[in-house]
Amino acid sequence: MKKFTILICAVLLSFSAYSQLEVPQPSPDSKLKQTVGLTEVTVKYSRPSMRGRTIMGDLVPFDKIWRTGANARTAISFSDDIVFGGTEVKAGTYAIFTKPGASSWEVYLHDIENGFGTPQEMEESKVAAKATAEAHSMEMPVETFTINIDRLHNNGATLGFIWENTYVGVPFEVPTKAKADKSIEAVFGGPTGNDYFAAANYYYSEKRDLEKAKKWIDKAVASNDKAFWMMRQQSLIYAELGDKAEAIKAAKKSLEVAQAAGNADYVKMNKDSLKEWGAL
Repeated sequence: MKKFTILICAVLLSFSAYSQLEVPQPSPDSKLKQTVGLTEVTVKYSRPSMRGRTIMGDLVPFDKIWRTGANARTAISFSDDIVFGGTEVKAGTYAIFTKPGASSWEVYLHDIENGFGTPQEMEESKVAAKATAEAHSMEMPVETFTINIDRLHNNGATLGFIWENTYVGVPFEVPTKAKADKSIEAVFGGPTGNDYFAAANYYYSEKRDLEKAKKWIDKAVASNDKAFWMMRQQSLIYAELGDKAEAIKAAKKSLEVAQAAGNADYVKMNKDSLKEWGAL
């Protein structure tokens, strides 16, 4: 009986060791996290490779729904309401399904992100958004399926799909303006010089109401007579408004303080601007 018990324990231990075996997956998991404006976007997917196979029109058939990856469904999450290919989409997590074609793809955001494979039917009620995007041919093949978020700007980006010799991109928009304005209004109950600077810098970069940006940058500079970076931004805003005299005055002050602080980058930027404005 004792020998039998020892044998059973040995068998159980062998099964336990086997269950802990780790080997590489043919389509490893990947997680992409990207901040777009003020919105967090996350994509979870698996990445199959070509491995000598023909992909588009063969392994991935044309005109059929594809799970857009391998293994579990590819999922994308948005921290805010967004606009995907012209359609408003609520914050949350969605499965990405595509219908590849020779010249264009249909890209779907689907309400049911859990599970494997594609739905038996693409029910319209469960499709949060659908976009059609042109399929672009690339000269250099990409071995491993890749999803990326590129063409980033303050108010949106492009969700891209790349494999073999094909690239497809769908633009989406994020609510940066609304979120930034709300934050600015909330903070301005008792703003600091840094808050005024951040708000002025944002309005300047977006070319929005530069008169308001001017008021904010003036308050920022007044709060700190050592902030050469604020003075630099002040000079750019005045220049954008066409007030060259005040722009030169601010740039000279920024140059002086930057030299005292030993900041070579701002020294060079201010000298370049002063030369451009004919003051050096």
